[in-house]
Amino acid sequence: MEQRGLAALVIICGDPFSAPRHYLTSGAKITSGLVMKKRGEAAVIFANPMETEEAAKSGLRVISTNDVGWPQMLKDTQGDRTKAEILLWGKCLEVLGVPEGKIGVYGVGDLHVVLELVGLLQAAYPRYQFAGEMGLTLFDEATLTKDADEIARLQDVARKTNDAMQEALDALRAAHVRDEMLYKADGSPLTIGDVRRLVRRALLDRDLEDAHMIFAQGRDAGFPHSRGEDPQQLRLGQSIVFDLFPHELGGGYFHDMTRTWCLGYAPPEVQAAYDDVMEAFDVAVEVFRAGMEGAALQAAVEDYFESKGHATPRSVPGSNEGYVHSLGHGLGLNIHERPRLGGMSKDILRPGMVITIEPGLYYPDQGFGVRIEDTFYVDDTGNLISLTPFPKDLVVPVGNRVG
Repeated sequence: MEQRGLAALVIICGDPFSAPRHYLTSGAKITSGLVMKKRGEAAVIFANPMETEEAAKSGLRVISTNDVGWPQMLKDTQGDRTKAEILLWGKCLEVLGVPEGKIGVYGVGDLHVVLELVGLLQAAYPRYQFAGEMGLTLFDEATLTKDADEIARLQDVARKTNDAMQEALDALRAAHVRDEMLYKADGSPLTIGDVRRLVRRALLDRDLEDAHMIFAQGRDAGFPHSRGEDPQQLRLGQSIVFDLFPHELGGGYFHDMTRTWCLGYAPPEVQAAYDDVMEAFDVAVEVFRAGMEGAALQAAVEDYFESKGHATPRSVPGSNEGYVHSLGHGLGLNIHERPRLGGMSKDILRPGMVITIEPGLYYPDQGFGVRIEDTFYVDDTGNLISLTPFPKDLVVPVGNRVG
């Protein structure tokens, strides 16, 4: 805060999950009010009186908005909640002991509301400068590395995510096969939607929540962010990119893992691409050193893929075939956090960071895509420790052939 010249910061609270709110309040379950922090002091929660008990679980000082005059503010503004909210901000900053200065505004909200709100606040309180920021933000810096408690939660989410993926794998192995297509025990087609619903149930059983998993088959697997089509029936011999990245129920820490499967058998071109992706994955893990820039890890993988004749973002910018994205990203309370692992990244990789490594090759016109992804943390000695000890076999044997 001192580096940014912030006298205080304010986190807007609302119904949607907010990583800054979660981080600063140790996950307090609050859906309204304000979290404020004066530079050099602990944060304070100004909570809706209905949520003071929940807010108190954070261990922070909690002040009811009633105790700073919210009912009177509504009365004085004839029920105009916007005008009353402006008064509330001023009173809370006064209680916090911030007479003037730069106020950082963080949190989650509708852009049109926040833009209007900041303008109204600035007009009402010219002694303050209300500001946001871009690039490496305050909370980016705070979350670049994880402490032991955070690593433990990430390990727990990882274990549960691996277990949910195992349930999906078991269901596929148990499927019936007729004319290259997969069927359920009752004879109805086994579809992508069926697998997706099974995985969502498995996650909920473990207090995790789906964040729009990718389960894409065939040509769809050739587009890195294609989610796949629920009605599509599963069939033998097509690549399936299964990218699973759930978070703790209601919002919290994520895990991120991807496996590529071919049911029954793998066509030669898919097997060849898979072998190259696995080698690229191993190259990244072997090259990793604490203290290197994220771009250096990307460059090592680009070197390998280019040696095998695949396009990369460096050799063919903008290509939609070959290796088309960065190697990975940081992960925590957001699915994508710093550090970055792209070709322009200056982020220095160091102990305490949690990153994904996810090389892939995509050939949609040939009807396939391949990606492999583990989440790692960097331990105190600078070594990569995988949180994703899940098998990386390409071919999934499918039994129970019928017809």
